[in-house]
Amino acid sequence: MTEELAAIELEDRGTKGRYVIRAPSGDEAEMTFTKVGEHLLIIDHTGVPDAFRGQGAGLRLVTRAVEDARSAGKKIIPLCPFAAAQFRRHPEWADVLNG
Repeated sequence: MTEELAAIELEDRGTKGRYVIRAPSGDEAEMTFTKVGEHLLIIDHTGVPDAFRGQGAGLRLVTRAVEDARSAGKKIIPLCPFAAAQFRRHPEWADVLNG
């Protein structure tokens, strides 16, 4: 039985940050980013441990970043291969894709 996914938390550390989902077991799925100026984010890593596999955790993390960027008028450069693949699968995110 899989654990129900918790809410996504944003940890903002100035020029860097991450979105994280924590499981009751202590496992964390994360997507890290770097801020470039006021209007650009670079998604540089998505990590999903085995405890979250098959639950859509990675997609939830990227989706949250897209929603936040859209509402803040920011653009995203998806350097992380997983995030880049999600942008290719979701043409409706083109408005926040820097490129």
